[in-house]
Amino acid sequence: MSGVWIFNKKGVARLISNPTKESFEHKEPTVRGIATAPGARRRILVYIPSNQVIKSYAELEHSLRELGWKRYDNGQNPDLIQYHRSETSVHLISLPRNFANFKSTHMYDIVVKNRSYFEVRDYRP
Repeated sequence: MSGVWIFNKKGVARLISNPTKESFEHKEPTVRGIATAPGARRRILVYIPSNQVIKSYAELEHSLRELGWKRYDNGQNPDLIQYHRSETSVHLISLPRNFANFKSTHMYDIVVKNRSYFEVRDYRP
């Protein structure tokens, strides 16, 4: 594990893999649905046809349905929300049930499977 180890006042350490000035200022996200991690830029998912920032799963599901995605009922893992294109398609989008846990990896998964319709952008308040 390479990077910089930071110790807080209680002696608890955390590893910062790619240190930047911002990574030392560990802040919680102020807007839900914005992917953040120590040192990471804040990201937002944008539905390109309407230039809409996705701020909830309801908004995301509406956009995905327009593109032919259907919610997949996975009784084996209740912690996930999943979408698929068709019963025969191998494409599957898996998201955490809690939107507060929606991270940039989930955003990029959506973008890769819907290249012309979604985009991940830096958050600028």
